Amino acid sequence: MLIILVMAFFTAPPPAKVILFYGDSLTAGNGLSVEEAFPALIQKKLTADGKAVKVINAGLSGETSAGGLARLDWVLRQPIDIVVLELGANDGLRGLPLDQTEKNLQAIIDKMKAKNPAVKIIVAGMMVPPNMGPDYTTKFQKIFPDLARKNKAALIPFILQDVAGNEKLNNSDGIHPNVEGHKIVAKNVLKILEPLL
Repeated sequence: MLIILVMAFFTAPPPAKVILFYGDSLTAGNGLSVEEAFPALIQKKLTADGKAVKVINAGLSGETSAGGLARLDWVLRQPIDIVVLELGANDGLRGLPLDQTEKNLQAIIDKMKAKNPAVKIIVAGMMVPPNMGPDYTTKFQKIFPDLARKNKAALIPFILQDVAGNEKLNNSDGIHPNVEGHKIVAKNVLKILEPLL
């Protein structure tokens, strides 16, 4: 009996790594079912590859960096191993002060690290339309690589790479990816995420 217990202990599968997707309507899958949004596609792909992971989609449509900071304590009540931080786009679309966006995102990262110093963080880079003006758009785009560098986090240079601006890959609003668009977003994220598992 003891031998069986010892064997079971050593052959037990490793505990699943918890991956938190913390973002806005892009993460939530605006206009789609939760199963069609990129976090669910990533769960499906990693599980099929034999990876023990548990994906949590904490995307909220319309969320700003300030809103993300305000609800973070509730989300962090569960243990998390990896975070994909996808916030800031709504700040940019509303023309909010860039220094405030950066401070909020830094505060989110600080809280995550305080809760679990070993947490691995991936910062999702975003861009805003050129109608915000060249100075604003350039400085906005810099926030994400700067945060990743400062916090030794991984960076997805632009999470909507090969999707933004392509009407075949977006919903009728021209902003949110459709089902096919989310498949490409999932690939963009997986390139950075998989090496961390």
